[in-house]
Amino acid sequence: MSGLRGARTCPGPGEASDLKSPLGAKFREPLTETRFQQLFGDAEQEPELLAEPRWSRLWRRRARACSGPGAWRLLLARLPPLRWLPHYRWRAWLLGDAVAGLTVGIVHVPQGMAFALLTSVPPVFGLYTSFFPVLIYTLLGTGRHLSTGTFAVLSLMTGSAVERLVPEPLSGNLSAVEREQLDAQRVGAAAAVAFGSGALMLGMFALQLGVLATFLSEPVVKALTSGAALHVLVSQLPSLLGVPLPRQIGCFALFKTLAAVLTALPRSSPAELTISALSLALLVPVKELNARFRDRLPTPIPGEVAMVLLASVLCYASSLDTRYNVQIVGLLPRGFPQPLLPSLAELPRILADSLPMALVTFAVSASLASIYADKYSYTIDSNQELLAHGVSNLVSSLFSCFPNSATLATTSLLVDAGGNTQLLQVPGLCILSYPAPLYFGTRGQFRRILEWHLGLGEGGKEAPKTDGPPGAVAEPVRVAVLDCSGVTFADAAGAREVVQLASRCRDAGIHLLLAQCNASVRGTLTQAGLLDRVTPEQLFVSVQDAAAHALERLELSGPKTCTVWV
Repeated sequence: MSGLRGARTCPGPGEASDLKSPLGAKFREPLTETRFQQLFGDAEQEPELLAEPRWSRLWRRRARACSGPGAWRLLLARLPPLRWLPHYRWRAWLLGDAVAGLTVGIVHVPQGMAFALLTSVPPVFGLYTSFFPVLIYTLLGTGRHLSTGTFAVLSLMTGSAVERLVPEPLSGNLSAVEREQLDAQRVGAAAAVAFGSGALMLGMFALQLGVLATFLSEPVVKALTSGAALHVLVSQLPSLLGVPLPRQIGCFALFKTLAAVLTALPRSSPAELTISALSLALLVPVKELNARFRDRLPTPIPGEVAMVLLASVLCYASSLDTRYNVQIVGLLPRGFPQPLLPSLAELPRILADSLPMALVTFAVSASLASIYADKYSYTIDSNQELLAHGVSNLVSSLFSCFPNSATLATTSLLVDAGGNTQLLQVPGLCILSYPAPLYFGTRGQFRRILEWHLGLGEGGKEAPKTDGPPGAVAEPVRVAVLDCSGVTFADAAGAREVVQLASRCRDAGIHLLLAQCNASVRGTLTQAGLLDRVTPEQLFVSVQDAAAHALERLELSGPKTCTVWV
């Protein structure tokens, strides 16, 4: 018994455990909080600080976050262009992005003016709403395929609020001056609604309510976007068919509009029907050609650009408005409006309208961003999305813009037009998340998934596999972050797979980082000998810290391709 007791002595901090011989095995000492902080805590933390009260340690941690490196990490998190712009692949992506940007920008012109009419404001303010929010979201947004601007559902909601706050006079016959005053009041009301919804979204960001996006499951997201698309289609039917109809508001407005369209269909305008049919005859075949020959075309055919240009030239060179009674916008004022703070006296009246608009903006934008994030295998920051859309609405309201959000039509158009977009998320980094328990029954699946995405096949190190957008080049991964937040449990067999993964990554030249392991999983990995394969500097409390460390390491490694797999 004395010999057995002597064989169970605990190793020192630098000794390795031997689990092969049951009797001759050496076991690690119990992992106390002090020992854990020494192994996995901040390298700058002194041992004598561990005895401090918890509130004191939290205060010191906050103070370190205000240091120079902490401020830089915060700036990188809040301004995504600082991360992706230095690694932008100009030769590979510039042509596709230029064509996509030109196409979406041109389509924003008629769409913005049309949705401004849904908002009950003059058409030129739709152009402003299609300009300022785009610039702001580019600086703050994380959805790399998202296009922002005027959105039909949000415009309908805003128009209902504007007409309730600034109703049309009963007489109906207004002089030019009276009409101008009425339009100015309605523009002010729409800008106040945008200001209120932006302020509410910033409040949601301060409360970190982006976590609500986790409740937007895939069926909910698809149902929400499909319902929004149906509303957009129905809202455009009167203009598509050339049927002048009053706005339907209140409950069942969608079905009221459909009934009104069917009733007024015999009174549709032949000229507007012809224009709509010719536009569809151009757009649909071009879209099919782009989809079928996408791999052979250097850049998609910009059918939308051709359609808008042809329609503009036709309206300018002919007399459609006088001869065929086709409604045209006419001349627009030059320049941009002067910055003007919306009337704060209107905020109490529009609060009931701003809250549902803020929720719709966040729900639609987060849903649309998550759809393309899942399709092209990257992640979005829902809290950062709240910040981006909140600042976008708040700042653009100073320039007489009405509420804006992500848009269905232009986002789809952006992807179809070949845009590589802004986040192609951070070169050289591969973030993997395995959201399931890791035990003897799942270790095979875990091994196959990681081999596939890290390129650790039987034939040696290969390029990682990717399902990203066309034209994306998959190159070897240099740094991999294993997000363990979804691994709720691990047994000895599953822990050994992680240890073997660490060894294979080290042999393949991949720097493996582990993040966000719970106490149970961390203890099992430690018993399996993980610390013999990785150093404490490769273990992180959060994925964000691990990613920041990876970026610092990759700055010395040259440009590579980033893939994110969940």
